[in-house]
Amino acid sequence: MPHESVNRRGFLATTAAGAALAAAPAVAASGANANNRLRLGFIGVGGRAQTHINSALALQKEENLVEIATICDVFNRYRDTTAKHVETESGKRPKTTGDYQEILADDSIDAVVISTPDHWHAKQTIDALNAGKHVYCEKPMTHSVEEALAVHQAWKDSGQVMQVGVQSTSLPVWEKINERICSGDLGKVMQYQTEFFRNSDMGQWRYYNLAQDMTPDNIDWEMFLGTKYGLAPEMPFDRAKFAQWRCYWDFGSGMFTDLFVHRTTSMLKATGLRFPGRVTGAGGIYLEYDGRTVPDVATVVADFNEGVQGLVTATMCCGETPIKQLIRGHSGSVVLGVGEEFTGYDFVAERPQVHHERDLKSERVEVGGVNNSSKVHFKNFTTSAIAGDPSAVNCSPELGAAAMTIVKLGSRSYREGKVFHFDQESMTFSDGNSSWAQKWEERSADRGECSHVAGWAAEPADRGSKLFPRPYQKLEGPWIDGKDPAATT
Repeated sequence: MPHESVNRRGFLATTAAGAALAAAPAVAASGANANNRLRLGFIGVGGRAQTHINSALALQKEENLVEIATICDVFNRYRDTTAKHVETESGKRPKTTGDYQEILADDSIDAVVISTPDHWHAKQTIDALNAGKHVYCEKPMTHSVEEALAVHQAWKDSGQVMQVGVQSTSLPVWEKINERICSGDLGKVMQYQTEFFRNSDMGQWRYYNLAQDMTPDNIDWEMFLGTKYGLAPEMPFDRAKFAQWRCYWDFGSGMFTDLFVHRTTSMLKATGLRFPGRVTGAGGIYLEYDGRTVPDVATVVADFNEGVQGLVTATMCCGETPIKQLIRGHSGSVVLGVGEEFTGYDFVAERPQVHHERDLKSERVEVGGVNNSSKVHFKNFTTSAIAGDPSAVNCSPELGAAAMTIVKLGSRSYREGKVFHFDQESMTFSDGNSSWAQKWEERSADRGECSHVAGWAAEPADRGSKLFPRPYQKLEGPWIDGKDPAATT
């Protein structure tokens, strides 16, 4: 079994984060409701966090919604340059620390923004929820499936607001597509496919600079690893492991969690699907032989109990020939194309001879976009936290946990050579077996009805999911004792 799996179980079993599931619900953060401004603590301020810092500064200047109170990072340069930037833009220098627990112990801080490497997300999120803080956690929500389910439960127990940082879920297109799906225009939804293709002459994630001042004197390497919490194994300091951590399984999962999470989460929001029933993954390192452990080509296939298949595929070495992102139904499909900032979609109707609806036509549907989805997503979190409304976020921990279950079981399938089944009732997963195929074969033998995505409200209820067998089909059936099953008496 990969070391990663053992590590994450150790984290859940032995740390305060794992014990959080049995803890009493946290007390809601009080400062935001008292002054209608969210005091923020930023945990991890390298890379992606700078976008969130700038979003927060803009919201402070434009609407006085937030205040950046504290900056935390294990690298002193990241702390100092970010604090200086905040001071220059806001006129007030935030506190700085290398230990995120200082932020959680500060009762004046209402919410935390977590942008640390993946292997820290679950512990810091659960610790923050238990400390009564609202949480914005950059995607992926966690580093393992077990952690994702633990965070999901801890969030439900806490009553706090939590947003997962998949900014594309703040686009209006997904809800409009979901409305169309639930109305039955696509008929029985069969499949979604999505992608994330890139290319580079240096290898993915090697574009994060390595610098001379990245040394054990300036970086708290022990805290970065989180070894004492069971988050990563002991290892010598390495600039590449610190700055380009997405290339290594101990800290991230390459394209599975850095990229596939984006696309998968959007597809789940559009379709109304959540946790899978069966997941398999494939791929390999086919070009980027630079010491990385994560693949440069990968595909994940998820099958859902609603009778839908989801596919996400990519190469990190071919960027000009991506597949189209789309959702297929028996009556028609939604076609989005490639990229992320969608303002609309194409509806492509199937032949009327298939679905028997003469008025169903292909069309282009514009629904509008947003200006700066990262800022819109961050504002959605701040206004939800100020209102104390966990249901108002655009990317909830339920979505985060579902997407993580899909992509991470896919990565484990690739690494372990297994197929995984997921049980939504017990929220557990196990190695695959023949039961998945058997249940669909049994439904076919029983001439059963189709399952549909959550929210299905088509009129009639079997819209686009009905077959029209030809009269000769009455001749089917086994001949028992030489008797024709279609014989008339």
